Amino acid sequence: MKRLLLSAAAMALLGGCAAQGGGGAKSASSSKAPAPGMNKGYSHDPFPSTYRAYPGRPTLITNVTVLDGEGGKIEGGQVLFRDGRIVAVGQSLDPAGADVIDGQGKWVTPGIIDVHSHLGDYPSPSVDAHSDGNEATAPITAEVWAEHSVWPQDPGFARALANGGVTTLQILPGSANLMGGRSVTLKNVYARTMQGMKFPGAPYGMKMACGENPKRVYGSKGRMPSTRMGNVAVNRATWAKAAEYRRKWDKYETDGGDAPTRDIQLDTLRGVLSGEILVHNHCYRADEMAIVMDMAKEFGYQVSTFHHAVESYKIADLLKANNVCSAVWADWYGFKMESYDAVNENLAILDHEGACVMIHSDDANGIQRLNQEVAKAMAAGRRAGFQITPEHAWTWLSYNPARALGIAEQTGSLKPGKMADVVLWNGNPFSVYTRPERVWVDGALMYDMNNPKHRPVSDFELGQPGEGDVK
Repeated sequence: MKRLLLSAAAMALLGGCAAQGGGGAKSASSSKAPAPGMNKGYSHDPFPSTYRAYPGRPTLITNVTVLDGEGGKIEGGQVLFRDGRIVAVGQSLDPAGADVIDGQGKWVTPGIIDVHSHLGDYPSPSVDAHSDGNEATAPITAEVWAEHSVWPQDPGFARALANGGVTTLQILPGSANLMGGRSVTLKNVYARTMQGMKFPGAPYGMKMACGENPKRVYGSKGRMPSTRMGNVAVNRATWAKAAEYRRKWDKYETDGGDAPTRDIQLDTLRGVLSGEILVHNHCYRADEMAIVMDMAKEFGYQVSTFHHAVESYKIADLLKANNVCSAVWADWYGFKMESYDAVNENLAILDHEGACVMIHSDDANGIQRLNQEVAKAMAAGRRAGFQITPEHAWTWLSYNPARALGIAEQTGSLKPGKMADVVLWNGNPFSVYTRPERVWVDGALMYDMNNPKHRPVSDFELGQPGEGDVK
């Protein structure tokens, strides 16, 4: 199913889209003349999305168990979508000329959203020539953008779609650095360029890391940081510089005059301080997460999500109070000291305490089985006495990740008006025996396990043994 995308007009500059409490960038009032320096600054989106949805057909899926992504469940339900959008979810819907799919015994959910992936930056085949996720040359590299390493032909994208039902994913830089650079959110479709995959209007993220990785990478080079206190010191010095940079540019855009000297690294940090760019922080230990939240208060930014976060269960109340999400694994821990003190009930405890939580992969194979990871987390929670329903557990796979990425108004649940990112599973999606039967992205059928013509294949795979078929 190799079809070329048409170009779309460049999207507008990113506004303030922080999902977890960050303030938006201020705009000039339409009733007043622009401030002297307004619109004279740098472009906030010089690499705009050219994504355009593939053509789809009006479709009604009937006789299915529907999990709507926001905690709702309908037995014997129906889902109707057309023109790339969800039209209605319920029972006894009017097909109104739509293609009708009888899904007796099957389940329908929103597409899965993975907030932590390195597909495209660490693609398959996994060789040194493809290793483009860590700019491990300085502890602060906020100037690099993950999208500039994304290889759209990575076969991992197709595997995540076909085997895992993943329709949206965030690509992050690696965790060697304290500030590793910008992340990008992609629609999981084949395109010739990363801009053809770029989720229109999604806010950028900024990857940070605390703990062992930065101090190991730079301590081994005889450089700072080499300790956890060094990690915090370098971060604070950088945020102080960023605050001054932001002040100069805000003053210029308000009062005019000579434009400040441009700094690509500080552009990203100014975006964070303005609430325009969301912080995604690699962090394992509870004490370090608490320090990071205090540092965020000191400099006036918001942490959207702690990733990996194996000790989040210890500070669920603090995370809830600070409106910070946790992206966690079901049972992956113990591979280094800071990941040691984990419990399988981590996700369930956070959810029970009212904190925002979700599953994530950080792995090219794990992204194909996130539904099974949630099944494990749900089972662990139930064994501990938490009452967890399948319909609630699906929020950990779609709606909560959408919130963390600032795109919950567009996708993440089966609600009228939202993007028709839909998966028809051939059974209960929490079973190891179940896999996606069909996957739609923006209402376009991108994968059909029963039709070889609807299986995504990139240029790289064409002509390879097996002709690139998804196995």
